[in-house]
Amino acid sequence: MEKQECFYCAQDKKMTSLMIKIAQLSTSTLYLNRDQTHRGRCIIAFNKHIKELYHLSEVQLCEFMKDVAKAAQIINKTFQPDKINYSIYGDLVSHLHFHLVPKYKGAPEWGEAFINSPASKRELTNIEYDRIVTDIQANLQKKDVID
Repeated sequence: MEKQECFYCAQDKKMTSLMIKIAQLSTSTLYLNRDQTHRGRCIIAFNKHIKELYHLSEVQLCEFMKDVAKAAQIINKTFQPDKINYSIYGDLVSHLHFHLVPKYKGAPEWGEAFINSPASKRELTNIEYDRIVTDIQANLQKKDVID
């Protein structure tokens, strides 16, 4: 996938049909995935079109991983999952991004890998999405968050 075809770079309708922008971090952007099969599922995407982690400089890699850790901390604070799964795919969307997937004991796919594109997705109302985004943004502002 070339940069001109990348919905993370284009910020187009395809992207907004899949996710909602939450916040700009140091080197990345945090999005709420519209599929909330796993309550609190987010995506964090590097702000430049990079394909692989090893394409980042040492400084970029360190800063990006700080962003990933910060996003995970905020997801944990907001949703109190039993575990957060971190996943990088990129076969179809080669822009560097992590899926941050909160997992809950007794909930779908506990103890196994999450399904990225399930047959039935849990979509919410706009009010529910707005509430989640607001809660995450509020937790990002707190002083006990990784900086």
